[in-house]
Amino acid sequence: MINAIYRLVAPRKFQIEYENIDIHNSEVIVRPTYLSICNADQRYYQGLRDPKILDNKLPMALIHEAIGEVVYDKSGKFKVGDRVVILPNMPPYYDEVIAENYIKGTKFRSSGCDGFLQEYIVTDVDRILLLPDMIDNHVAAFLELISVAVEAIYRFEQYSHARKEIIGVWGDGNLGYITALMLKKIYIDSKIVVFGKNADKLIDFSFADESYLITDIPDNILVDHAFECVGGSSSSAAINQIIDLIEPEGTMSIMGVSEYEVGINTRLVLEKGITIIGNSRSSHLNFERAIDILSKNPDALEHLERLVSRVVEVSSIQQIEEAFENDIKKSYGKTILRWNT
Repeated sequence: MINAIYRLVAPRKFQIEYENIDIHNSEVIVRPTYLSICNADQRYYQGLRDPKILDNKLPMALIHEAIGEVVYDKSGKFKVGDRVVILPNMPPYYDEVIAENYIKGTKFRSSGCDGFLQEYIVTDVDRILLLPDMIDNHVAAFLELISVAVEAIYRFEQYSHARKEIIGVWGDGNLGYITALMLKKIYIDSKIVVFGKNADKLIDFSFADESYLITDIPDNILVDHAFECVGGSSSSAAINQIIDLIEPEGTMSIMGVSEYEVGINTRLVLEKGITIIGNSRSSHLNFERAIDILSKNPDALEHLERLVSRVVEVSSIQQIEEAFENDIKKSYGKTILRWNT
């Protein structure tokens, strides 16, 4: 069985390569159907990573957010045609203490090994999950990002104290939107407050209890705990504003990715006894939890559908490149690829 793999070989340049799939030595084969472009994919596509990192990782197929249809399953757990979400995380072993997404040696698709820009995906049976009918293809395509928010929230639950009257979310992008929405569904009685820098984006956070521009926060606003969903060059400012506004012994969950070291006010961290939790990616369990939350909250699905900025039919390298270029220009949300290879 021949598989076409669409690899990024240099910034803004894709190339098709063909490899043989040995069906008899494959557990599961899935044909991707809907894929979602992530900011991490864009950093590779635009060549925004360190040149040494690019030299080390390219050529590589991008995309780690995707769903597909089962083509073959040796175990018999799934039927041909089943609609499934594909997990990008590939842990080398199970650890009863360390979660799979933090195990040393864990591979992650589109970061060191090929992602989902392929005609077929060969994977293990525990790396796919059946999707309920109520979750439509466009939202399901970025279920991985939703699972990342769920991962951070459940780690927060492990380490935070019981007082959760006010939870702040810093960041008005996709991750901030999803994290605030998931928090509202999990902590029904808590007040969820969003802090961002774009008034136009904050309007979309209609499910949040309050929202403020980071440059216009009332003097009496404090939060019991906070989630940082900013990342990039603004990470330091966001984290330090959280440190200023968080109550003593609050928990701060850091989710935004920065290419550079971030300076923070450690004196105030110590003075307040703040717990800082780092979060990265997600696990099989977080995908299950995310699917369960969405299945029980149809209104959450409606909010998530608003993140879909465009759906693009893709069946060639030229269309892939056009989709990535247009994604750079979008003002908000997610670009979804309908994969027709």
